[in-house]
Amino acid sequence: MKKIILTLICLTSGLLYNFFAAHSIKNDPVITPHRVLEIGLIYANPNNAAINLPEETILSLGISGHQKLVKENKIPESKPLTVIDFSLPSSEKRMWIIDVVSGLVLHYGYVSHGRNSGDLMAKRFSNVSSSYMSSLGFYLTAETYQGKHGYSLRLDGLEPGFNDKARERAIVIHGADYAKEEFIQTTGRLGRSLGCPALPSEEAKEVIDLIKENSLLFIYAKDARYLDESPILNT
Repeated sequence: MKKIILTLICLTSGLLYNFFAAHSIKNDPVITPHRVLEIGLIYANPNNAAINLPEETILSLGISGHQKLVKENKIPESKPLTVIDFSLPSSEKRMWIIDVVSGLVLHYGYVSHGRNSGDLMAKRFSNVSSSYMSSLGFYLTAETYQGKHGYSLRLDGLEPGFNDKARERAIVIHGADYAKEEFIQTTGRLGRSLGCPALPSEEAKEVIDLIKENSLLFIYAKDARYLDESPILNT
């Protein structure tokens, strides 16, 4: 049975490869067959059937950065890729942790954005201390620590001008009661952080242990300046 399932996944991935090759490569000249295949694996994995997956364009950008940094030996290929889509409202689940080797989504959940980035929607972004805004781009996860929010994970921004001040701004992943679904039922949106991607408190430890120490985090939004000038996406 396991062999049959794996065969079906491979066949489906092949069909998806052909589909994306026909529809995406012509619109994105830097997309590679390897990148399309990884996207195909994510969409083809049967364990992801009940999940609203990220848009293909967003996955393509995240996997592009992942492949680039693996090639530069900055991250191990075996580490998961975390994608946060701030083009979605905070009332929707918009964080995915993905095993890019198997295509399995390891976690799908809520995440808060910064107080001054917006209310329901994150619309403004900053790399400046005390801006209380979220920052876009690729991050490397670092060490864990116990802080005022409990078990937390430090982040190092990899993109100068967009998120490279993350450590000095204390932009970290941590749990928070205002990031729970119950908060949405009361206010129509999640509560907001001081710029950190905050998670439901009961999920924080599991998520942090899954992605800590040298895995890649990609925070996306439909921000023209970032998409046009990202040092990782445009080299």
